Amino acid sequence: MTNGKDPYVVLGVSHGATEEEVKAAYKELVKKYHPDQYQNNPLQDVASEKMAEVNEAYDEIINRIRNGEYASYQSTSNYFDSARVRELIQTGNITEADNILSSVDPARRDAEWHFLKGSVAYKRGWFNEAYDHFTQAHNINPNNAEYAAALNQLGSQRGGNMNGMPSGYYQNQSHDACSCCCDLMCMDACCECMGGDLIPCC
Repeated sequence: MTNGKDPYVVLGVSHGATEEEVKAAYKELVKKYHPDQYQNNPLQDVASEKMAEVNEAYDEIINRIRNGEYASYQSTSNYFDSARVRELIQTGNITEADNILSSVDPARRDAEWHFLKGSVAYKRGWFNEAYDHFTQAHNINPNNAEYAAALNQLGSQRGGNMNGMPSGYYQNQSHDACSCCCDLMCMDACCECMGGDLIPCC
């Protein structure tokens, strides 16, 4: 784009989005920013600028898709937008985040990939799987404080509760005060790793 912005970020779609997904996102943004809704409104100029930006982003992405970029993305899986995946996890779009991660070539699955895959698993309540990915992220890059914190906090939760559970699911049948505190501590650590803060005082 002429303004240097990532067109996929402007439209709020993932790299590798289908043409149908791009069109759906575009229609929603048109409803939101169409200048006709801002006549005699102080925000009219801002809406016009935003609409122009959306139009430019839409045209660029559609051209890329029709020129075969999406097919190339699907076949090589060489693109991994870490920032986009983090944003999706933060906003609760877990399925889309997981789809992007799953499309990455296994040979390109680095420490960041395992950390984000673990974060997706954590959000879904699959704590054994999350622990495995956090461990791999830490092993690949042991000097990363974010990975170490997530691993340590989730590790403190294991305490027999996670061992032996089928299919990697965590099923804690105990709801005593200690278990609740451990759960909250781990949730807070993972939230902080993903840019949030569940417990402000910690």
